This record gives sequence, structure tokens and C-alpha cells, in this order.
Amino acid sequence: MDLLSSTTLITQPQWRVIDQSSLGPQFDAKHSFAIDDTLCASVGKQKSPATVRTWVHHNTIVLGIQDTKLPFLEEGVNFLKNLGYRVIVRNSGGLAVVLDKDVLNISLIFPDTEKGIDINRGYDAMLDLIRKMLKEHGGQIEAREIVGSYCPGSYDLSINGKKFAGISQRRLRGGIAVQIYLCVRGSGEERADLIRQFYDISLKNEQTKFIFPTIKPETMSSLSDLLHSDLSVETMMFELLTTLKENSQQLIPSSLTAEEQLLFQQNLVRMNDRNDKVFKQFRNE
Repeated sequence: MDLLSSTTLITQPQWRVIDQSSLGPQFDAKHSFAIDDTLCASVGKQKSPATVRTWVHHNTIVLGIQDTKLPFLEEGVNFLKNLGYRVIVRNSGGLAVVLDKDVLNISLIFPDTEKGIDINRGYDAMLDLIRKMLKEHGGQIEAREIVGSYCPGSYDLSINGKKFAGISQRRLRGGIAVQIYLCVRGSGEERADLIRQFYDISLKNEQTKFIFPTIKPETMSSLSDLLHSDLSVETMMFELLTTLKENSQQLIPSSLTAEEQLLFQQNLVRMNDRNDKVFKQFRNE
């Protein structure tokens, strides 16, 4: 049987592993979205096996495309920057999320085979991975929208009704990137309150076509708090690699190839252009 059409996409002959979880504060989140687009192309053209990439960005707010339509966006962005956060706009849907040193991001990149991987199957693959990673730590993980959280969606991951992770997907050039942010430790409520303040400042109660979420900080938490365990990004990296090893014949530690580096530079130009278009209006003061 084709492994890609079997029950779980986590079972692969090989997993290519690109670990960028410890690059530090200077690692810009715009690079991450350009890298995932690059890997989608490589995996889609079968120049790379299925790939997992891990990444951490310090004190960064990632906005979705809809967020750029907020009526007082400049004031909201300035509020975040004054608190020491970088602010970027990603190249996909969804809404604002908080990234910091205690938030581990995982990208799974699969080829979109002829039989196709429907959207839910991509989400289910990530859910399956996280459940396997956390099986020794307890906690019943649910996948459903948590109303009151930031960037709400039908595959919010929660324990006891409190969200600790959100999943998104991007499909490009024959590849599928399924991305998750895991709030490993720290205060989920404080992160949520930051986004609540951002929306309050950026909206000022003005009516907009798009309905932005009303953030209730108590709906969000971190894995450490929910599982009453001293977890860390390093702990989750160990659980991830262990899980992949159990579901694969071979893990291949890797970095971008020379060909991928060239494509990454092109994708990064697109990301920079996207961000320049959003933020250039702020520079005309």
C-alpha cells in the first residue's frame, strides 16, 4: 500500500528533519514562511522526502492577511513594537498569533499526491503527531474551535477547554505545509491578553466587514500549565524526534540545498515585498 494513502501521514519511509528551533532572537519570522514555501516546492517536485521543520521566533507577532485591514492598524502595530515585539504579515490566512522563545512551531511538508490529501487529512496528521508526542504526559487533547482564543479555528488544540496550539495549512507548488504553534510554557493568558489589547487599539469598536475575534484570555494556556509539568521547547523537540523515529525507517538531519537556497531568496523577496506594502504607509509620517 502507498504509505501516503495509509491511515496516518505521520508514517513515512523517511523524514527529512530541518531543526531551526535554536537559531536565537535574530531569526526573522519572514524567513520561516519563505522557507516553508521553498520546501513545498522541493517536496512537491519529489526532490525531497516528506519534511519536518521546527522553528522558534523570539517576541514576534505574526499577523494574518485579514489583520492588515484593521482600521487603526498602525496604532496597534506601534503598541506591539513599543513592547519590544517584531510584527510581520504571513503569506497565508488566519489571524494574529504570538511567537516567543517558549512557543515551538512545527511544519510538516507533504507531497500532494495524485489521490490528493484533503484539508482535514492534513490537519489530522498534525493532530496525530501531537497526540503521539504527548502520550506519556497525560491530558485529553481535543481538536475544536475555542471561542475567545486568538486565531480561532476548527482545529484548535485544547485540554480541558483551554487552547494551547493552533494549526494552519498552506498548499503550494504540489506541496502541503501543515504548520502548528505549540505554547509549551509561559502564560497563555498573558499572550492572549496582548492580542486582546492589540485588537482593542486597532479596532476602537469600529464596525468592519470582517468580524475579528473577541479575545477572552482565560480560554488560553500552555502545555506546562495544563499538564502540570515542567515542559520546554527542548522537551518537545525530544518527543518529536522520538515520535518520528518510531514512525519512520530513517530520519535525515538536513539544511537547505544550494538549489533550495536560491528559491528561498526569491520567496523571501516576496515576503519582504508583502510586508513592505502593508507597513510602508506607516513610514510616510
